[in-house]
Amino acid sequence: MAEDQKPLLIKRYASRRLYNTETSDYVTLEDIASFIRGGREVKIVDLKSGDDLTRQYLLQIIAEHESRGESVLPTNVLNDLVRSYTTQATSVVPQFLAASFEMFRDSQSKWVENMSKANPMSNVPGFEAIQAQQEAFLKAMTGKVSPGWSGPSPDDSDAGTTDKTTTEGEDLDAIKTQLAELQKKLSKLDK
Repeated sequence: MAEDQKPLLIKRYASRRLYNTETSDYVTLEDIASFIRGGREVKIVDLKSGDDLTRQYLLQIIAEHESRGESVLPTNVLNDLVRSYTTQATSVVPQFLAASFEMFRDSQSKWVENMSKANPMSNVPGFEAIQAQQEAFLKAMTGKVSPGWSGPSPDDSDAGTTDKTTTEGEDLDAIKTQLAELQKKLSKLDK
């Protein structure tokens, strides 16, 4: 979210309907939850009194999700939250929760950033060999190189030969021979 972006202002009318001031239409709690999931801050105020009702509605959204079985908060965490309202810990709990969620958001964005930088499979031992085998198979079957191929281009000469058509034909013939042998072995197993 851009730092200079203002929170989306939602006004609650006396009829308890919620009004989106940006789009000039009425919204539901689920709409508000979607705005928040999309990264938008929301501020909900009572039209008549001007009271900030944001916390009340955010808690209501959480309660509805929890009641539908979309549990995020384990029971022991809920118990600890209830206890924190009756102890001296109330001054520490909000800062702790805010810091915990900030660390969670940071680690999530770093993970996404790292995953997008490099192919995660490239660190798997033997990945290059598997990829080379797949490319060779595709090349032999189609006579073409697939888009991700980083090996010799179709214009490069094969090792020790100058006639590319002959080499590809020989590769295809070798694969056909191997396939025929496998079919013979399979037919013997069926007997």
